[in-house]
Amino acid sequence: MSRIAKAPITIPKGVDIKIEDNHMTVKGAKGQLSFTLNPAVSVDIADNVLQVVWNRDDKVATAQAGTARAIVSNMVAGVSAGFERKLTLIGVGYRAQAKDKILSLALGYSHPVDFEVPAGVTIETPSQTEIIIKGSDKQQIGQVAAKIRAYRPPEPYKGKGVRYAEENVIKKEAKKK
Repeated sequence: MSRIAKAPITIPKGVDIKIEDNHMTVKGAKGQLSFTLNPAVSVDIADNVLQVVWNRDDKVATAQAGTARAIVSNMVAGVSAGFERKLTLIGVGYRAQAKDKILSLALGYSHPVDFEVPAGVTIETPSQTEIIIKGSDKQQIGQVAAKIRAYRPPEPYKGKGVRYAEENVIKKEAKKK
């Protein structure tokens, strides 16, 4: 039995959920997200509480119910409060600057790296070495952060590169004579 799927989701004020067949749309102050439910799963809404129910009694349906509950919970949280991910640049001369829909990165290459920001995501640079990614879709925020980090992942000897703000890079000891 899925313990995650059994947990109810409380729907905050200002969030509107529409379900047509297996297609679910969640609207809120921060935007609109949609998701197609697996046929083995259905959703019940009563008194601003959403409950995920699986239609069959097998492992696949139970797993899909847990997955659907987690995705719907993230959708509700995203359209009401939003998500953010912080990146830090560590290294001499590493800089970031957000202009309109382009994030310009200086990461030690011979050329600047320009990252085009996808729709539904906003990027801020409060300082030259900090990047804040904001949006309503948690998966998209994580994907954008991973793509930016992939341009120059932290290296294990000095720790230089793009890293998540909460990431702890384990440094290796240098070769000794």
